[in-house]
Amino acid sequence: MSDEPITFTSKGLKLVGNIEVPPGVARGEQRPAIIVLHGFGSTRHAGNVKQPCALLQKLGYVTMRFDMPGCGDSEGPRGRLICLDQVQATSDALTRLAQHPNVDGARIGVLGSSFGAAVAVYTGGVDQRVAAVISASGWGHGERKFRKQHPTPEAYAKFTAMLEAGRTHRARTGQPLMVPRYDIVPIPEHMRGHVLPGSIQMFEADTAQSMFDFQANTVIGKIAPRPLLLLHSSDDHVTPVEQSIELFQHASQPAEMHLFADTDHFMFAEGNTRVHHVVQNWLANYFPVRAKQAAA
Repeated sequence: MSDEPITFTSKGLKLVGNIEVPPGVARGEQRPAIIVLHGFGSTRHAGNVKQPCALLQKLGYVTMRFDMPGCGDSEGPRGRLICLDQVQATSDALTRLAQHPNVDGARIGVLGSSFGAAVAVYTGGVDQRVAAVISASGWGHGERKFRKQHPTPEAYAKFTAMLEAGRTHRARTGQPLMVPRYDIVPIPEHMRGHVLPGSIQMFEADTAQSMFDFQANTVIGKIAPRPLLLLHSSDDHVTPVEQSIELFQHASQPAEMHLFADTDHFMFAEGNTRVHHVVQNWLANYFPVRAKQAAA
């Protein structure tokens, strides 16, 4: 396998990533490619990124993974994650990947987990160059997601008070209010081992406001006729399963949704073989390594 460190620019920031070409790909041979997006405040080295990359490479796809603005080795203020900036970064990553000599620039898909899944869906809806979308544990309506993640009246009131405090602090000082990771997206203690060491722990309140306002539901219907796969745990302890169900309800065909009872939010990092088989079979039907020839 060829692993090429790369950089590219998005909104004036240098972003860092890797393009990986599977073994056996001849010089100048073009393959379909898939950009794999990391989750909330994570990096391109997370299990939810590297494991699907390994699966895709085994199947014959070129992959690209990169650190979003403000994350990992990429430039940008730490803790400032703005959803639409991540959408732009994904489109800019596609532009960079399409220039690679082993990539068929007309056949580049996007796969994301959690926050990255929401970004993948939104990017597919607004960038017609995206040839296929895979969303794992994603979400389509930020406000409704947060209502479920902060389920009691007291917890939700605390969360919305944090958003208001962030707006007030910025208006008064011109500076962001920094808030802890788990005050934005709660994760049960027993699952926090999936959060990569070195992941961002403090975020601008503007990040939470951006997520609150983000609605991939409004653009997911524009992905069709390009294929869409939605994956979610039926008992997700981080992102409510209703979010993928809503995404599917707003999608147009061809779209598939699979719910898994034997995995949780970090399904790719868990190495769940059923998830891998579903992805492999879906790719073979809707986004195969060898493009199906149209009937004469």
